[in-house]
Parts: sequence; C-alpha cells; structure tokens
Amino acid sequence: MGQKVNPYGFRLGITTDWKSRWFEERHYKDFVVEDWKIRDYLMTQLEAAAVSRIEVERTRDRLRVDIHTARPGIVIGRRGAEADRLKKHLEEMTGLQNRIQLNIQEIKQPELDAALIAQGICDQLVRRVAFRRAMKRAIQTVQKAGAQGIKVQCSGRLGGSEMSRKEQYREGRVPLHTLRADIDYGFREARTTSGRVGVKVWIYKGDILPYKVSIEDKITREAAMAVGETSGQSGPRRLITAGGGRRRAETFATDADADADADADADAETEAEVETEVEAPAAVNGARDEAPTEMHEDTDTDSDQPVVDLLPQPTEPDELERQLNQDEEMERQSRHEHHEAPHFRKESD
Repeated sequence: MGQKVNPYGFRLGITTDWKSRWFEERHYKDFVVEDWKIRDYLMTQLEAAAVSRIEVERTRDRLRVDIHTARPGIVIGRRGAEADRLKKHLEEMTGLQNRIQLNIQEIKQPELDAALIAQGICDQLVRRVAFRRAMKRAIQTVQKAGAQGIKVQCSGRLGGSEMSRKEQYREGRVPLHTLRADIDYGFREARTTSGRVGVKVWIYKGDILPYKVSIEDKITREAAMAVGETSGQSGPRRLITAGGGRRRAETFATDADADADADADADAETEAEVETEVEAPAAVNGARDEAPTEMHEDTDTDSDQPVVDLLPQPTEPDELERQLNQDEEMERQSRHEHHEAPHFRKESD
C-alpha cells in the first residue's frame, strides 16, 4: 500500500484553510451532501469558466458560495444574467429563498494555480495533443510565472496504449514533507476516446513564515494609528497554526494580541471620557484640582502603552532567519549522509 497523502489535507489547519466552513451536529450528513451537490452543479455548468475551487460558508440561516475563477466574465454573464440563473437554481436546490450570497472572485495569476494548470493539460489531451508536449509546456508556463518548483503526473492510457502507465516530470524543488511549504495541489480528469487520464499538479511557491506575518501586521497597525484610526478597526491577517505545544509570543502573531491592543485602546478612550467628567465638578468645587491632573497623566501613559507594544523588534527576524537557515543546513547535511548509498566495485586482479 502506498503512503501518499493529499497536500491539502496534510496541511489542513496549519497553513491551509477549510473549503467548507460551518458546524452542525444534527444535520451534518445532509449538509455534506448538499455541499457536494453545489460543487458538482457549479463545476458542471461552468466548465469553460476556468473555475479553480468553490468555497462554502454557512451561518445560522444564510449560505455563502465563493467561486474562484480566472474568467469572471463568463460566470457573471451579460448584465449578471448567468449569475442570477445560478443563484436561483441554488436556492431551489437548498430551499433557502433570498438567503444565498454568490461571490465571484477573480484569480489574478492563473499560471500559478495548480487546478487550472491541470485543467489546461486535460483540455490538450482531449484535443489529442501529445501528453509529453502538454506536460512540458505546462512546466515552462509555471516556471516563467515565478514558481520555485513544479511536478506534473499523468496516469492512464497515455497515447492510446493498451496498457495504462504513469509519467511524471519535475522541475525545481517540491518539498512535500515540509509543513511550512506553500504547495498548491490540483487534480483533474481528461475524458479521452481511449479512457480517462488523471492529471495531478504540484506547485511550490515558497515557505509560509510566521514572523513575516507578525512584522507586517505590526507595521499595518502602526500606520493606521498614525493616520488616526484605532488598531482594532483592521484585524491582522490570521495565520492558521496547529494546536498543542507551547508557542513563543514573539514568534507567532495571534488574534489574542490584536484583541488585547483593541481592548487597551478602548480602555484609554473610556478613561479619557471619565477624565472629562471628573474635571467639570472639580472646577466648580475648586478644592480637587490636583486629582484630575494626576488622572490625566495616568491615562496618557496608558494610552501610550499600546504604541510601545506595536514597535517592531529588529532583532526578531534576524534571529529567526538564522535559526531557520541552521535547521535547513542540518537537514540538508543529514539528507546527504543518509541517502548517499555506498558504491561497491569489483576488485580487478
């Protein structure tokens, strides 16, 4: 038995997000079947629209469907006629009248989408293009787009042969066992005259490093506060990390940090309002003038505290970068030592 794992499921909850986002206890299986019907209907109706993936999100009484496509004009149709037709059929399918939101999102770089690359190879195989030429052309397209590595595999009756086989080509690095690697995986089937041919594509786009997200969030929040906005208005980009184990606060930027900053700003604003209310009776009495000034100084220090916390630490990325480089160097050396097989030569007399 082979130990092949889907790259999407392998990194689910760590660097990739769920394609269906909802929770249900009683009608779980009904919702799973409904999601499958929605995706099957949309993929059947939008074969020429270059649809990469379909995400489903449910709330208490509403349903949102996100269609990621490289040709949004085909999905929308003339004056939105096609989108209205799809939405109406989804309402009949699910029974949610006027409670379905259909979002059409454009893919900016279709050359770096594994599902679209696999679909392109399938279209060429259906038109009886040589499978080797189609695979190599796809590899060249992805490399020109800036990917660090790509692997393409075709399985089935290649070239119309009687015996099915597998052919694969790889260029660059495709570290399937590295969890922080950003690997896009796509699978499509080509319905040829001699049978179905499965096409799998892996595209390696680089590593997802937590400290880069942390520093970018800090810079964004500082810029928002400099303009005059509060840091809690625009939430940071969420990095999905697996549970279990201790995490260093300076390494991962979690949602709790953003909530804490927002609470600190809210406390500072409420204390400023209390201060203005205290100053008015103090001016009338004339005997408690020092108390408001002391409270004003305390609120200034409290309001300045979040700004100090948001300052970036210049030593943090350098230390992490050095640690990651050391880990990669040790991994490279160990891999070289273990995988280098000894060569036995026959001694000549």
